[in-house]
Amino acid sequence: MATAALALLAPAVAVHDARQSRDTGLPRFVLWAWERPDDLRGLPRSVGVAFLAQTITISGPSHLVSRRRQPLRVDEGTKMIAVTRIEAPGAVQGVDVAAISHAIVDRARLPMVAGVQIDFDARASQRPMYRQLLHAVRAGLPPAMPLSMTALASWCLDDNWLDELPVDEAVPMLFRMGPAAAVLRAQWGIGTVAPKCRTSRGVSLDEAAPRRGGSGRTYVFNPGPWNAAAIRAAVEEDR
Repeated sequence: MATAALALLAPAVAVHDARQSRDTGLPRFVLWAWERPDDLRGLPRSVGVAFLAQTITISGPSHLVSRRRQPLRVDEGTKMIAVTRIEAPGAVQGVDVAAISHAIVDRARLPMVAGVQIDFDARASQRPMYRQLLHAVRAGLPPAMPLSMTALASWCLDDNWLDELPVDEAVPMLFRMGPAAAVLRAQWGIGTVAPKCRTSRGVSLDEAAPRRGGSGRTYVFNPGPWNAAAIRAAVEEDR
């Protein structure tokens, strides 16, 4: 089968299906491919790949864009989601939101990319900038291209700030939840989940996930390298 190496950084124009909804067409199962060499050829057609395309580090008014460095091999036709990780250990006042949004939108032009995802554990003080950034990215993407964001589990349970964001899904990260993990897991089974968090979830192969509670898209993180056994665990067990 033909393959594509998405570590290549040269822009390419992807062919996108016409959709009535921006979320239509993304796979039910998506494997996260982080910053390491991965060979994900041979996936079922129902499985997609969300790959770390770049990391943007914000320091005061400045930011640094670090493109993916590790190779990733997939079959031609695999649906890909370009993930931008944002690191912002300090204040974000004065940052060039337009430039950051352009960098994120640019990754949507990589081969076979069918969606864009932003991974940013924004603190409360950083939310106004993040909201502005999401609106800028949405405006810059093709209208039919889905925009996804990861979400802390607490965002989906404790407040409603996600409701107004221009994203097609907020993926609750139901692993590595820290000291409040037990409480969050208990709340997930009985609490009211924000609407944008109801269509997907993020789990890890090395942690038990809360019960699904309905159909939806599952993103799977693997702390180790992807191989045939790990892919079977992610897909066939229907976590």
